[in-house]
Amino acid sequence: NGSSASITMFVSPQPVEATDDAFWDQFWADTATSVQDVFALVPAAEIRAVREESPSNLATLCYKAVEKLVQGAESGCHTEKERQIILNCCRLLTRILPYIFEDPDWRGFFWSTVPGAGRGGGDEDDENARPLAESLLLAVTDLLFCPDFTVQSHRRSTVDTAEDIHSIDSCEYIWEAGVGFAHSPQPNYIHDLNRTELLKLLLTCFSEAMYLPPSSDSSNTNPWVQFFCSTENRHALPLFTSLLNVVCAYDPVGYGIPYNHLLFSDYREPLVEEAAQVLIVTLDYDSSTSSSPTVDGTTTGTAMDDVDPPGPDNLFVNYLSRIHREEDFQFILKGVARLLSNPLVQTYLPNSAKKIQFHQELLVLFWKLCDFNKKFLFFVLKSSDVLDILVPILYFLNDARADQSRVGLMHIGVFILLLLSGERNFGVRLNKPYSVRVPMDIPVFTGTHADLLIIVFHKIITSGHQRLQPLFDCLLTIVVNVSPYLKSLSMVAANKLLHLLEAFSTTWFLFSAVQNHHLVFFLLEVFNNIIQYQFDGNSNLVYAVIRKRNVFHQLANLPTDSQAIQKGLQRKKRTPEPISRTNSQEGISMEGSRPAAPAEPGTLKTSLVATPGIDKLTEKSQVSEDGTMRSLEPESLQSSPEGNSSSAVSDGEPWSGEASHPRRDRRRLSSASSSGQWTPTPDWVMSWKSKLPLQTIMRLLQVLVPQVEKICIDKGLTDESEILKFLQHGTLVGLLPVPHPILIRKYQANSGTAMWFRTYMWGVIYLRNVDPPIWYDTDVKLFEIQRV
Repeated sequence: NGSSASITMFVSPQPVEATDDAFWDQFWADTATSVQDVFALVPAAEIRAVREESPSNLATLCYKAVEKLVQGAESGCHTEKERQIILNCCRLLTRILPYIFEDPDWRGFFWSTVPGAGRGGGDEDDENARPLAESLLLAVTDLLFCPDFTVQSHRRSTVDTAEDIHSIDSCEYIWEAGVGFAHSPQPNYIHDLNRTELLKLLLTCFSEAMYLPPSSDSSNTNPWVQFFCSTENRHALPLFTSLLNVVCAYDPVGYGIPYNHLLFSDYREPLVEEAAQVLIVTLDYDSSTSSSPTVDGTTTGTAMDDVDPPGPDNLFVNYLSRIHREEDFQFILKGVARLLSNPLVQTYLPNSAKKIQFHQELLVLFWKLCDFNKKFLFFVLKSSDVLDILVPILYFLNDARADQSRVGLMHIGVFILLLLSGERNFGVRLNKPYSVRVPMDIPVFTGTHADLLIIVFHKIITSGHQRLQPLFDCLLTIVVNVSPYLKSLSMVAANKLLHLLEAFSTTWFLFSAVQNHHLVFFLLEVFNNIIQYQFDGNSNLVYAVIRKRNVFHQLANLPTDSQAIQKGLQRKKRTPEPISRTNSQEGISMEGSRPAAPAEPGTLKTSLVATPGIDKLTEKSQVSEDGTMRSLEPESLQSSPEGNSSSAVSDGEPWSGEASHPRRDRRRLSSASSSGQWTPTPDWVMSWKSKLPLQTIMRLLQVLVPQVEKICIDKGLTDESEILKFLQHGTLVGLLPVPHPILIRKYQANSGTAMWFRTYMWGVIYLRNVDPPIWYDTDVKLFEIQRV
């Protein structure tokens, strides 16, 4: 094969002239190659050798390959030979680019102009000023709308009437029906394959981000994405729409016929995966630094809202934030829900549909949609369709809880639920009965989607792996946010909540880390919200609270002297188990479910940056009588430690314990021991113990416990159904303290999560692109590749 020979030739120290076409053409003239062949024929060691020893040859090769793409885009590549050259240049650039990015001295190469490399006549001076990167990106976008190569030709084709690629309106060639486009083109697998190769090259161009270490500086924009998503790209709108529609219209079931995928090869799936990856990379945008790109409820005749403010310069983010038609929202939501549910369908109808693997990319896309387009978020929550997103997320969370390699998936699932839980409608939707029987490794229960959520969260906390502990605050914040709206918890879920309180209120847990007591505050807040706002339907929870009343009494009488603190910490040394699983009646898991498995040894995973603490991740809002929310945190106070304490919300406020002490005092409260480790002190325990919001529960126990005991004695009862019947008809009206205002912690955009999403997203893309392994064994800096 010509290529393998030529690569070694061009390591020669003699520079080969750019005009020596016979030499350079052998790189792309080969006919039957695939991207896999190119990867095999062009070994990493060779590329690095050329880079070090014959840099001018590598520069010329890149320049000539881009030139071929530009020529193809100009001519409209009408012959089979031209198309083959285009594809081979694509494959070669996909192979070489990562080795350009990994070397800091080369990174600017594509952003320089190539001197004296006129394209043809000498009158093209202004064109020569384009950096190579821009020429490459513009050629690729033109080629993505090239009739008979990547899109169906609209003319009855004879050579003389071939469409001029520059006069076509690419909006008429959008790849799939959906947002802003009604016509679904005839599927053509050759076009799909060609699009996939071009998108792979685009993704490789964008991957320069992988070779820079994570930084909190959000101004650090990716120049490739920035140019691609700017007005310089005349195909930005049809391309955005094509990518979004191809993803959301995909149906892996095989056009609705079960088991069809076993008969037909699916050329769509690789395109859908590539489209999803390119789409989320173009949407990598830190919304916390800009005014949020959301718009008000005006409706225009187009798919995008035309209202000021114009929104961000990144056109893809801009378009995404301006989608507003109900039917477009419906199409997107149905598509994402269909694809996210695909692995669940697999579990109870094995092999009936093709199992898709790109659920992580879909979750990132769904996150971006909700974060950048508030109207979409409200649409999602307007009907019980949101549950079609919730159930798959809970399935993934439960399934991945023991797997160290899927910690990123756990985080994004929890982040999405945190974002949704900031809206009242989400809590209300959770009351819908749960009847879908997706086999999950959780106790069997009869109840609502709220029960499912609590039972899965309990499972994650009590039987997930150690590295999930930073998520506990988030998980419980979600439960707090929805708790005022939960009409009736099942007995199983009520017992799980009390088991968590029991586990988190042991002295060794409370005294072993500076923020552990927050978890107790969150749980007490959940109980208070349900008792104050949803007492009537929640006899199961009230009964569970009465049964476990000693836990509340122990909390109220928590010892604060040094000796007791030491004794509590001693108990920890004897019990290494993070949370006891005893006395949580586990019950039998659902039929057909498999236990959550840890990662296979040797599984690759990518490292992630730390996520911000819950106080940075969320902002407190108070819900008024009419259901509207007002933020409790004026801008000026948000960052200062004292600013967080608000007198109106001292009942159930984990943060106020520390917040009311300026930094200076805080050190005194928890002295650092000689080893530099934090140690709890009596003052520190007192500082938060005095704020435990126990008044409501103590009052409830004071009123109901004597009545329940009396029934048991009078009727000789040990049967809980009688007691539950009594509690169902009981009332505490006028006996409880004045209801506290409902407090919601809403997710707020911040540069910490923007950076987390960037590392997570590129880590997923790195690990998922194994055939060919585009970035494997190159020197990436954004994350580390680790083995479990």
